[in-house]
Amino acid sequence: MRAKRRTSRKAKPKPFWERGYRSHGYWQGRENLGRVSLAPPGDGELRYHWQAGKRAGRAATLREAKLAVEHAVLFGTRQLGLFGEE
Repeated sequence: MRAKRRTSRKAKPKPFWERGYRSHGYWQGRENLGRVSLAPPGDGELRYHWQAGKRAGRAATLREAKLAVEHAVLFGTRQLGLFGEE
């Protein structure tokens, strides 16, 4: 019986959050996947703006904004865009 060969692949680094001045960045290695920034004062209840790829939105809390970025990144990598969007 022949032994199976194991092919080693270089694993992608895990994404992580990095805190900055008035913003947080979501990185995977040297690639910026998304960001959350603080809205200017007087912008209402939705204090945080988030952006990941072509998707963007607003959230009331930092936790909600970070989750939205993570979901947008995960959604973008797992499903093809609609009508030829990338």
